[in-house]
Amino acid sequence: MAKSSPLSLIIVAVGGAAVGFLAAQTLSSSEPDAEEPQPQSALESLTLGERVNGEITSTSELNGKDGSRFLRYAINLEEGALVEFSLRGALQGVFALYDDQLALLGSGPTLRQPIKEGGEYIVVVSGVDEHSYGPFSINSRAIELSDSDTLTIETPIDSWLEGASRELTLTIEEAGMYQIEMLADDFDAYLELEGPGGYYREDDDSAGNLNARIVDFLAPGDYQVTARSAYGEGTGLFTLTAEPKTLPGDGELRNDGTITSNETLNGWYSGQALHYELDIEDAGMYQIEMSSSDVDAYLELEGPNGYFREDDDSAGNLDARIADFLAPGVYRLTARTAFGNDSGLFSLSVLPRDLPNGVELRNEGVLTLGETLNGWYSGEPLTYELTLEESSQVTLAMRSSDFDAYLELYGEGVSYSDDDGGSGTDALLEQALLPGTYTVIARGFSTRGSGMFELQVSAEPANIQPTT
Repeated sequence: MAKSSPLSLIIVAVGGAAVGFLAAQTLSSSEPDAEEPQPQSALESLTLGERVNGEITSTSELNGKDGSRFLRYAINLEEGALVEFSLRGALQGVFALYDDQLALLGSGPTLRQPIKEGGEYIVVVSGVDEHSYGPFSINSRAIELSDSDTLTIETPIDSWLEGASRELTLTIEEAGMYQIEMLADDFDAYLELEGPGGYYREDDDSAGNLNARIVDFLAPGDYQVTARSAYGEGTGLFTLTAEPKTLPGDGELRNDGTITSNETLNGWYSGQALHYELDIEDAGMYQIEMSSSDVDAYLELEGPNGYFREDDDSAGNLDARIADFLAPGVYRLTARTAFGNDSGLFSLSVLPRDLPNGVELRNEGVLTLGETLNGWYSGEPLTYELTLEESSQVTLAMRSSDFDAYLELYGEGVSYSDDDGGSGTDALLEQALLPGTYTVIARGFSTRGSGMFELQVSAEPANIQPTT
């Protein structure tokens, strides 16, 4: 039990930002700010769990330090209880809780405090400053804390954090998307989730207002939930919940298996790369796209004869796209993120891409003056041969709406290149060349780009003398 003592002391309630300076001072007639002592028996009583109405007015007791007004209440509290006091109404106010020795235990707009000794306590309601007046209601309750080491789906628990972390076991029986949330008013909540197969996720503020939330696709198994503060130090009440979440669309997720041409699927990325098998039966152009509003999509494609392609943002808006000419065979398609351990829903599609009518692809061979050809760039430079019978002013133009075009030309002792000399990211070379055989390289500025391009070559006779 808390010790009993006469209230021959006075509580000076310091409102507003300085509420932590609430103190007990010895009554002295020499201090002009002091009020007449009020015996404990004269204090209005609070009963835990019952609502009490009051009002701060200009006749309420005065805090001489900042001009705010306050009211005091007596309350009996039991040992081991976790109590909460909250305000409702027009008053902008704060609480302070004292034991019967007038030691300040805690303060704040909403006050939560574990009671270590049973006995008589004093609750002070104060305006936040000298302008704070109005009616209020005091709501109080004893919070039932859980000492369980198990977190159950759809069964919230309240617990008290005091410096250290709380660790609980969460059992997932059915694969699906789940939300684990930690809410706390008194400190910056932080969640960690560890599970089968090296699974690990953590979160700080995803639930807003310094609360933590992990939403992810979880396989069946036992997971360890660690609830703590963001910086390792925290004291206060928190609520922990685990709930199933409804998936968008048809609600079906595929995080592995086979994907075929003309197919679109939804998957859930949770920090680890997902692998699919892509079976290409007919040679042709295909477009593989990974789109997500949750993560920065990234694609990798591996295939026969050392084929490898990857892409980050070619589809725009942090979405990934690989558009390429694929030979028949089995490919390994990897869906992941570009950076970090973000998680979220994504869409993955494989679609054949038709060439425009009359278009044929030429990815090598001899260039003829005056011709325009189409080729397909897939990360490897394409080589063409250009022969000039006479000195000429040669124009090479490479255009693509799929990637950043790049041209190189060398031979007969000269070498030229261009990136964006044409319109936008198209390439353009205009050079006076002597008769001879030249090599033309058509490629992308980056090996990650891919797609169809148009290459045009033209020339006009020019009077050029060899350099000596």
